[in-house]
Amino acid sequence: MKSALPKVLHPLLGRTLVGHVLAAAEPLGAQRTIVVVGHGAEQVSAHLAEIAPDAEPVLQASQNGTGHAVRIALEAVADVNGTVVVLNGDVPLLRPETVAALVAAHEAGGTAATVLAAEVAEPAGLGRIVRDASGALERIVEERDATAEQRAIREINAGIYAFDGGLLRAALGKLSTDNDQGEEYLTDVFGLLATDGRSVAVHVADDATETLGCNDRAELAGLRRLLRNRVNTAWMRSGVTILDPATTWIDVTVTLEPDVVIDQNSQLRGATVVAAGATVGPDVTLVDTVVGAGASVVRAHAVGAEVGPEVTIGPYASLRPGTKLARKAKLGTFVETKNATIGEGSKVPHLTYVGDATIGEQSNIGAASVFVNYDGVSKHHTTIGSYVKTGSDNMFVAPVEVGDGAYTGAGTVVRKNVPPGALSVSGGPQRIFPDWTERKRPGTPAAEAARRAKEREREAAHDEGDAGQRRTTSGDTSSE
Repeated sequence: MKSALPKVLHPLLGRTLVGHVLAAAEPLGAQRTIVVVGHGAEQVSAHLAEIAPDAEPVLQASQNGTGHAVRIALEAVADVNGTVVVLNGDVPLLRPETVAALVAAHEAGGTAATVLAAEVAEPAGLGRIVRDASGALERIVEERDATAEQRAIREINAGIYAFDGGLLRAALGKLSTDNDQGEEYLTDVFGLLATDGRSVAVHVADDATETLGCNDRAELAGLRRLLRNRVNTAWMRSGVTILDPATTWIDVTVTLEPDVVIDQNSQLRGATVVAAGATVGPDVTLVDTVVGAGASVVRAHAVGAEVGPEVTIGPYASLRPGTKLARKAKLGTFVETKNATIGEGSKVPHLTYVGDATIGEQSNIGAASVFVNYDGVSKHHTTIGSYVKTGSDNMFVAPVEVGDGAYTGAGTVVRKNVPPGALSVSGGPQRIFPDWTERKRPGTPAAEAARRAKEREREAAHDEGDAGQRRTTSGDTSSE
């Protein structure tokens, strides 16, 4: 991957690669889940503690092959009874149903080992399933060790297996490193078991894409597109309208209700929840955000926000963590909010920052207003009551309160609490200093523009005076 981040920790629509694999295995209800870690072991172990605390990381200090990895895993388990399932950590498209079907086929057949296989168009780089004349599994061959004839086989090993635990442990002790890579291959267990007269089997996956792994970021992007298509198709079949599935990205951790409409270029991430009848998009990103029924979010970015029913947001609004909007509230164009609670029916229409604030019901915040919440050391809170109308270009210097039913004038700097029903204004009467630009900024483009404008005014006044004189003369002649 050419990355400081271990491969299995690269993200894919809401989970890491290893997170997807663990999610596919979790419904099996295994007695123990062992994750073999090697490269980036500390990072991987810390991630496991967050997403799957019951999974036990076991260190493979030297990466000596897949067989060696499984042997180390089994050494962490005193007694192995029943079925042992082995999965690669980089197959994020694997479904729980497919793993369950593999285990069911393995146990129903009473085999010593069963491999999950798939028929693919391009098998390059993958191990091949070699069958005998009767169609039974003969052996699994890694591509590096395969003959030209074997490389032509399109049935590949998915790297996912079910074993009899006791037989697996015994066979692992017989593995050699006599191969092209000088490693202990887990796949050699199948040949050893067959030689001992044990039955081995192949279970073919219904969908070959589930078995795809990745070895670089280009392949990861391909998996991401496949998973996007799967997720979007499932939601559309569940009653969600997605207008442009190719530009809509929905994490597997997102929850959507029927009759949600998602417009193009939208991304829904994390623990986002969108309720019935809401419209999201176009050009929207929601991260860990709840959107209520019937709400509309257009060209907006929201992280950790709660959007109530019938709320209207956007375009070009930014909702930062801690934003809570009650029913029928509105955030308009170029509005930013953070740690703000906005009451039912209240509006912040445009060009405003609301930070560390509470706004009551049915209030309106004028354009170009700023909730001045930071004094350079600490954040402070502003409270705006219900049915408040604030003028444009207001500054609310926290901590401060504006009472219910109060008004503030345009350009007001609110530094003191405003009582309920009061009008607050600040600043003296407007003053004008004639010719200031020409006196204080001589020679500038602004001074030249002012000079030309005044010249035009004088010419217009002169022309108006001449016209008035002509009208007067014409009137005298008429009276004669």
